[in-house]
Amino acid sequence: MRYAERLQQRIARTGSRLCVGLDPRLVEGGLADARAMLLQVIAETSPHAAAFKPNTAYFEAMGSEGIRLLEDVLDAVPDDIPVILDAKRSDIGETQKQYARACFDQWKADAVTLNPFLGYDSIEPFLDHDGKGVYLLAVTSNPGSADFQRRSLADGRKVFELVTALGERARSEQRLTDVGYVVGLTQDDDVFARMPPAPLLIPGLGAQGGDLASLASRRGLPDVVNVSRGILYAGDNRGFGERARDWAARIAEAMR
Repeated sequence: MRYAERLQQRIARTGSRLCVGLDPRLVEGGLADARAMLLQVIAETSPHAAAFKPNTAYFEAMGSEGIRLLEDVLDAVPDDIPVILDAKRSDIGETQKQYARACFDQWKADAVTLNPFLGYDSIEPFLDHDGKGVYLLAVTSNPGSADFQRRSLADGRKVFELVTALGERARSEQRLTDVGYVVGLTQDDDVFARMPPAPLLIPGLGAQGGDLASLASRRGLPDVVNVSRGILYAGDNRGFGERARDWAARIAEAMR
């Protein structure tokens, strides 16, 4: 089964497009508390999650113990919930082959985020993994996306449309890996209108102030909306599961 199909089935089964971001901050309790929190988050939010997204930077910052924690987290995710490894890998082809082995063969991630700005040959090592997916950074949620990604070209296209052209090339070549895009919810509606019918990973909701109304045009596609801080560090009296249920309902209402 292809990645996008599996993700679509998960969305249909749960009625949720919520991607739960797993970004552990080291606190006084150190790794032991981080592990306990993450395992609790997974257990409580799984009924409401279309996908989980561990951000590798938070785990790498903890050193070798952090990598072991990442592996524990990956093992704890139920088999029927896709895992998007937020690694944003980017390098020349030979190095990318090793990154692909790490993400897909070693850590068994279902999908991974990639920085595509080294060109098509830099994403090719990820494109022939049956049942897997990649999300290319197209229009990220940070203000700096205006520096390059949203600039206009002489032919009227935006720079991010050069990124989506890479995904369309992969689809035309019938590559085994599904290609989607990272598009921040903080962008305007015109960005979403220019996206091809491919899976989107949508950050920027919650702490970054993204507007759910802009998603109405994306109904029927296997898009997921990421919430990290709004579930892990909301600072209210609710549990992780209740926060996840609330975000999932808000996203579903916007997509109707």
